[in-house]
Amino acid sequence: MSRTWSALRRWMLTPSPSAVSLDNRGFHAKSPAARELLETIGRTFLTGYARAAEASTPGDAAAELEAVDPAFRGFAYEGAAMGFAIRDGLRTGTRFVDGFLAGPAQDHVYMAHVGIGWAMARLPRWRWRRVAPSDPVYRWLAIDGLGFHRAYFQTERYVHRQHRDEAFRWPGTGVGHYANRAADQGIGRALWFVEGADGERVAAMVDKFPAHRHRDLWSGVGLAASYAGGATEAELRAVWDRAGAHRAAVAQGCAFASKARVRAGHVTSDTRIAAAVFCGSSPESAAAVTDAARVDLPADRDVPSYQAWRQRIAGEFATRGRC
Repeated sequence: MSRTWSALRRWMLTPSPSAVSLDNRGFHAKSPAARELLETIGRTFLTGYARAAEASTPGDAAAELEAVDPAFRGFAYEGAAMGFAIRDGLRTGTRFVDGFLAGPAQDHVYMAHVGIGWAMARLPRWRWRRVAPSDPVYRWLAIDGLGFHRAYFQTERYVHRQHRDEAFRWPGTGVGHYANRAADQGIGRALWFVEGADGERVAAMVDKFPAHRHRDLWSGVGLAASYAGGATEAELRAVWDRAGAHRAAVAQGCAFASKARVRAGHVTSDTRIAAAVFCGSSPESAAAVTDAARVDLPADRDVPSYQAWRQRIAGEFATRGRC
């Protein structure tokens, strides 16, 4: 009976693979190769989500997640985090997400926190406290994930009309005003998918947003281009040129992507090329910058410690001429 219930729960909670088709989403397809890459990422995310939907415990999901191609494994963990968070948001009692973050997802902690943001986008706000991450730094990655989800599934509103939820707040903090900036970082990541990994189109779309949002959007672009990939070195150099005054933000996003890949134990060729172009270094060296910048972070004040972390990283690359 438990297997039947698990299979039924998976069927009820898991979106259709058509939800990540570029054609169905109305996204640009730069090339057949870019289409296949971006749609594979989407399908892999749904694989992780489905596994979490039917798993009895977070540990039960680990074997199937670890069987995913290492290049895409982080996306499976992102999807699984969403699945566990959805289940937490629909029930009371022990939280699946806590066990997932402390156990199987430790090497994919960045992606998992982003996945929690996807769940928040599907849950009513009065349930956000039930799933909100407790880590004072990583919790902002959930808002990044929420921003990505909005841009990916409500593209007309959040991308083409550049809508922003001015009353948007992160629950339970004194720096809730930062939430829209974190969401913009996720929207920037989503632009890489919306425009089919076409750097010129991504840059043109960023230009349509108000200027005060560009820095965070470019950070998201740098992260997606470096982690998801799908662009040649020449295309990445064109992105770098278009980023202009926001190149340090692109480098910061690339450093985040590099850290996520290094921590997971699998650095792709796309990430190596992006780190060379955006950070002027190897992914390992870029990841080390994020580690050094997190030492002795100040507590949340006018800006959250997460933003102080990002500023330190961007500042380091600026001093290296990455601006």
